[in-house]
Amino acid sequence: MFQIIWIILAGLVIGVLARLIVRGRQDIPLWLTVVIGIVGALVGNLIASAIGVRHTGGVDWIRHILQVGIAVALVAVVAPAWAARGRSHPHTRHHHTAGRP
Repeated sequence: MFQIIWIILAGLVIGVLARLIVRGRQDIPLWLTVVIGIVGALVGNLIASAIGVRHTGGVDWIRHILQVGIAVALVAVVAPAWAARGRSHPHTRHHHTAGRP
């Protein structure tokens, strides 16, 4: 149970850091920020393992930089796609109240 909580918290921190690094507005929900952070952490760990820097004698800075870097790339790709998904549905009707534009 604590491992799941830890994964979610790490995903939140990594996702928020990634959103702070990416310029511009990212209209993505908090749950998607957490998912991006979790994916960034997992892929960053895989890359760190592949290049032999996952476990070091101190703080694993390279692994953390890889995790945040992957999350930054994901935010840069996912945020515009998330924003465009609302515009790609031309059959969606917006209902307006009488007298309002």
